[in-house]
Amino acid sequence: MDPFTILAIAMAASTGVSMYGQVQAGKAQEESFKEQARQEEVAAQSQELQRRQELNRALAANVAALSTAGISGEGTPASLALESAKQVGLSEMTIDLSERLRRASLERQAQAARQAGQLGAASTLLQTGVKVAQLGATGGGSSGGSSGGSSGGGPAF
Repeated sequence: MDPFTILAIAMAASTGVSMYGQVQAGKAQEESFKEQARQEEVAAQSQELQRRQELNRALAANVAALSTAGISGEGTPASLALESAKQVGLSEMTIDLSERLRRASLERQAQAARQAGQLGAASTLLQTGVKVAQLGATGGGSSGGSSGGSSGGGPAF
C-alpha cells in the first residue's frame, strides 16, 4: 500500500473518531440542559405551592383578625382583601412567566448544543476531506515521474 493511501485511511479513522466524539458531546450537553430545565420546573412547582400556602395562611390570618375585632367581611375590608388577592395573582403570574421563559431558554440551549455538536462533526469531516484532497494534489499518491524541466542540478524557477 502506498503512503498516501495509508495516510488517507489514518485520517479517515481519526476523523470518524473525532466526529463521533463531537456528536456525543453535543448530545451530552443537550441532555444536561434538558435535565436542568426539568429540575427548574420541579423547583418552580414547589415554590408556587409554597407561595400559595403562604398566601392562604395570610388570608386566613386576615379573616381571623377581622372577625376577632368584630369587623364584618363586607364592604371596605372585603374590597381590600380582593385587591390584595388580585395583586398576589398578578405577582404569581409574573413569576410563572419568568420561570417558563427560563425553562424555554434552557430548551433552546439544549437544541443549540446538539446542533453545535453536529456542525462540529460536519466541519471536521469537511476539513479532513480538504486535507486529503490537498495531499493528493501535492503528489502524495503519485508514482514519482517528472513531467518536464531540465535534469540539471540547478534550482528550478
